[in-house]
Amino acid sequence: MTASNEFEKKLYSLGFKAICGIDEAGRGPIAGPVVAAAVILKPDFKAKGLNDSKTLSAKKRQKMLKIINDNALAVGICFVSPQEIDQINILRATKKAMGCAIEQLKLKPDFILADFVDLTGLTKIPFESLVKGDSRSISIAAASIVAKETRDSYMSLIDKFYPEYGFKTHKGYPTKTHLKALKKYGVTPIHRQTFKPVKQVIEKTAI
Repeated sequence: MTASNEFEKKLYSLGFKAICGIDEAGRGPIAGPVVAAAVILKPDFKAKGLNDSKTLSAKKRQKMLKIINDNALAVGICFVSPQEIDQINILRATKKAMGCAIEQLKLKPDFILADFVDLTGLTKIPFESLVKGDSRSISIAAASIVAKETRDSYMSLIDKFYPEYGFKTHKGYPTKTHLKALKKYGVTPIHRQTFKPVKQVIEKTAI
């Protein structure tokens, strides 16, 4: 299955020339940053099998990432740290990462397709927020792959500093293995302290 380019085709027909897809990775984990990616594809871009990153194997995502990076007109990536997530909450952190990713683009978009996030107040660029956009728009699908692969690579790097937690495998999501390690070894600087499982460990330790 491949995400559609129908949204992009319609926008091109209306005169838009630089259509940006945007998505994030890392809203659900209890550790690590949230990462957003913004991607502007060439109007004639095609890649069989390009779809929501969650539906693809790691090997397929890596293959698609190379195709995207080799053929995109512009790619912007932004991280928001666990500390800032704790300070402003995950929704605001996600929007901040998205706004920052758009700013990182070397080519300014004239329209944005977002994966079910309201960008009102975040940008003056016209946008459309699509339900399940990462499986419906090739631009958003491309952004979802860039965001997830970037974040996964970062968490694999973090794993070298905290090998006992298994970040390379679960990428910070609250799996049984991660929760067991969290209770055994305690909270690290990359854990999100306002997220329930982490908060419970902190509170238990403080007693």
